[in-house]
This record gives sequence, C-alpha cells and structure tokens, in this order.
Amino acid sequence: MVRDARGLTTLARDWKKLDEDDVRIRPGRGSRPRTRQRPAHEDAVLGLVTAVDRGRYRCLVGSGKKKDPHVAVTAMRARELGRKGIVVGDRVHIVGDISGEVDALARVVRVEPRTSTLRRTADDTDDVERIIVSNADQLVIVTALADPEPRPRMIDRCLVAAYDSGMDPLLCLTKADLADPAGLVSIYEPLGVKFWVTRRGEDVTGLRELLAGRMSVLVGHSGVGKSTLVNALVPAAERAVGHVNAVTGRGRHTSSSAIALELPGGGWIIDTPGVRSFGLAHVKPENILQGFPDLAEGALECPSGCGHLDESCALDAWVAAGHAEPARLDSFRRLLTARDEPEQQDRNAER
Repeated sequence: MVRDARGLTTLARDWKKLDEDDVRIRPGRGSRPRTRQRPAHEDAVLGLVTAVDRGRYRCLVGSGKKKDPHVAVTAMRARELGRKGIVVGDRVHIVGDISGEVDALARVVRVEPRTSTLRRTADDTDDVERIIVSNADQLVIVTALADPEPRPRMIDRCLVAAYDSGMDPLLCLTKADLADPAGLVSIYEPLGVKFWVTRRGEDVTGLRELLAGRMSVLVGHSGVGKSTLVNALVPAAERAVGHVNAVTGRGRHTSSSAIALELPGGGWIIDTPGVRSFGLAHVKPENILQGFPDLAEGALECPSGCGHLDESCALDAWVAAGHAEPARLDSFRRLLTARDEPEQQDRNAER
C-alpha cells in the first residue's frame, strides 16, 4: 500500500508482488462451520422450576437437605432447546452460574420428561392449549361455599382435567362459616373424591396431611381463597389476598402467575392465578366420561357409537332409576355440547 500526493490510499502498482499475507478477509456470520452435535453438558445440575417471569426461570437446585441446601437460581433457556416450553414444575438441567447471587444468570439446557401435564384451553373449541404446570400428582380444586357462590360445573371440568392428566383430585371447600358444605359433599363424596372443608381462620393441619409428600396444584376461581390457604400452609409465602365483589361475585387476580412453594413438612404446592373458565378442547370426547364415574356404568348400556346426546342414550334411564343425579347428566351433556357450539362455551364455563 502506498499513499499518493493527495493523501489517498491506493494499491501498489506492482500487484504481482502481493501474496496471500497482503489480503485480509473479514469473517462473516456464516464463516464458522456448523455442526448438529450439541454439547453434552455433563456438568449440568438438576433443578426444579418454581416460577416463570418474562423469559426468566426461577429454579431451585440442591436436595434441600442440611448438607445440600436449596439455592435459588435465575436461568434463561438455552438456544439448543429451540421453542420447547418450560413451565412451573418442570425438572431441568442447568449450567453456568448457579451461585444464586444477585445478577447471576444460568442456562437451562435440558428438560426432563414430564410425568403429568395439567392443560386447559381458553374455551372448548380452541385448538391452542396451555400447559399450566407439569409433574404434579394432585389437583386441588378450591371452591368457596359462598362469596363467591360455588359452581359445580367448574368442579366437574376440573375433575375431567385431573383424570385426563393422571392426577388425583382433592376437593377443597372454603368459607364453611358462611354456608353449609353438605350439599356439595353429598354430590362428590360418593364418587370417591377426597375432600376437605375449612372455615376462615381455622387450623389447616388436616389439609397439610393430605398434601404431605406430594406435588399439588391449586386451581379455582378468583376470590375462592387459594392465596389464603397458601399463606396458612406456607406462612413465609406472604401471598396477596384479594377482595370479592359482592355484586358480580368476581375477585381480583391477586396471583398473576403460578409459583411452586415447598411445604414445611414435605411436599410442594403450586398456587395458580384465578381462572374464569377451564376449556377442555384438548380432552378427547370419550375421556370426558372419566370425570363422571357415577355415569360411566350406565354408559355401558348405550348403543355402539352413542354420543350421549340422542334419545337412544341409556343415561336417561340410568338417572331415572336413581343411580345418578339429573344435574350430573346435565353437566356432562353441556360439556359435550360446548365442544360443538362455540356460542355456548363461555356461558357454560362460567356456570
């Protein structure tokens, strides 16, 4: 390279004297050879996802024992995971800075296979399903006996979701100081559904025993008392408690996202935001009957291919004989109908 009288840089005239050392090539994005082999991450540690917030995952690593205490780690999803979703309850493998210090950031590189997934859709005809939590083995259906009024059809939907996910249902009836629980208990106790009744300010030792050693997820409408239960079970949680509107019966969403909390006596509970509906579009029609064990035996007498909505359905005679309550058959058929009639889905889900 030489510089002329005007101060401009030009190539030497005798270009034949140049060799490869005189040529510089700026590497581009695609200059690095690509490979399908991914790092093994053999040094990754196992963690439990306890909260998700805008692309950041709060995880606990360590066994929680005295010699291996839990450490809260903030992690992001590694690029090799692609679009694979990560939800509360997932067991993941983490690499990077797992010190738990402020501003420390690790990476989630693998997700363990899930033993269960609790799903719901916006309505009964929506193709997009949302995974609420994973790896839970017990679904706690929290229902207030008053303020707001109980909604048996919501309970039925949650039972269907629990059985479809392979989870054990537990019916938790709150605010028994405002209304008698006998009505709901008489419906679901004969079905083999475990239940627990509580009054405001009452000791929750009995409920803690039902949750001990299990991963339980709490689901219910806003204002039914989920956060109050969580604070009683895990005092350090300090979950916000909302107010229920006396006119509409709806409460404010005090819990904006799911969070997993360790119970002092062993086990985990996952508090979830209040829901106004629980769509079951992801559940196969033949599996909906699992949530209605009082009707299942009567359905054996139905003709082949019965959709349980025709006059030939044997369930009408089954109910007429006193084997099940008419309200249960009505709830079952409303679920089936809502999958085919979008205009009714919101109304049915709210009831």
